[in-house]
Amino acid sequence: MPNLGIPELLIILAIIILLFGVGKLPQLGKGLGEGIRNFKQSVKDGGQDPDKKDPPAGNGPGNTPSAPK
Repeated sequence: MPNLGIPELLIILAIIILLFGVGKLPQLGKGLGEGIRNFKQSVKDGGQDPDKKDPPAGNGPGNTPSAPK
């Protein structure tokens, strides 16, 4: 992989500014940061979904369904 120096990084930054515009750069950075944060959290948690709740209780003992009316 070739080394990227200051001139190359400036050219890449200029292309990004031309593509997205100055107003969208903060939103782009925020989205990228949230994505990296979520990835790190999922790696730390072992891939388990934090929003996932326990499955609802089925019709086991003590869970009798109500009779239709």
